[in-house]
Amino acid sequence: MSYSAVINDYKGEKVIELAAGKYKAIVAPFLGSNVLRMQDTNADIEIFRYDEKLSIEDLKKSPEVYGLPTLYLHNRLSNGVLKVSDATYHFPINDPLGNHIHGFLHKRAHSIVSAEVVGDKAIAKTEYIYDEKDEFFETFPVSFKAEFTFTLSDSGLDYEFTMTNTSTKQLPFGVCNHTTINGPFRETGEGLDMRLYVPVGDKWELSKSCIPTGEFLPFNNHDKQYITGSQIPVLHDIDNDVFFAEEGSFDGKPFYGAIASDVKTGKKIIYEVCKDFKFWVIWNDHGDKGYFCPEPCTWIIDAPNLPIPDDETGYKELAPNESKTLTEKIYTL
Repeated sequence: MSYSAVINDYKGEKVIELAAGKYKAIVAPFLGSNVLRMQDTNADIEIFRYDEKLSIEDLKKSPEVYGLPTLYLHNRLSNGVLKVSDATYHFPINDPLGNHIHGFLHKRAHSIVSAEVVGDKAIAKTEYIYDEKDEFFETFPVSFKAEFTFTLSDSGLDYEFTMTNTSTKQLPFGVCNHTTINGPFRETGEGLDMRLYVPVGDKWELSKSCIPTGEFLPFNNHDKQYITGSQIPVLHDIDNDVFFAEEGSFDGKPFYGAIASDVKTGKKIIYEVCKDFKFWVIWNDHGDKGYFCPEPCTWIIDAPNLPIPDDETGYKELAPNESKTLTEKIYTL
């Protein structure tokens, strides 16, 4: 087995290329520490949405819909309002529905901390320091440090994200990965052969502006297909299906995450997340673009503003000097 972690040029920007056994990955600090590409070269599996033809400018225009982006603050804030225990902030409206959407972390150029091989692991570390040097700081003057560690090994990609509050104020902690999985994920695959398994609980009702009403919807056949693993995640419109995350089972063991399968070949992409991700938002950009997004979220859409207890919405704040770490793992079978 060969292992490498190399800083290379990618269309004029620096990236970290990782290799470990059958896996290859490209981490793009210039694009918010996005895992721009991940492959299982033995099985010809292209895990994330990736387009070699896109320019750097094209990627920067739509960083949410390629690779594995990390969003802070994720999803929507109604009318751009962010209510924190010690302040209220007003973000710009950048969503046609009248909200602020997705924050700014995934749009920033991050710094490379290190790229190295340790034993049988290829490791990339990046970080972003958010302070008064950031153009958004006038709107949201709460400094923090975001640290990323990507570890590629024979067992897949381990992702670790740590946020530290470096300010004297309360820092809202709402993080999501807008994970873009190819459907199909093999060049010779067919969309109709794709299936998605996500263990989910109650489904949230959304208003016309895509904000939770506080009510829950009865499961229909479409919703049940996530639990049975029979959901075809492409070729039809999935427009923000929002659920509580639940623990399911896979291969006779407890499982917390999502699994994408190709029923013709039996190949699978396994996506495990830590239990700090309490919700799933599932979306596929109308289903006609060859990808879908099972998005693990730490809090529900508009959690800071909802008149619902924090233990239901997942709302969390970090006190000054407090840190919080999230983990995920992605591999193929």
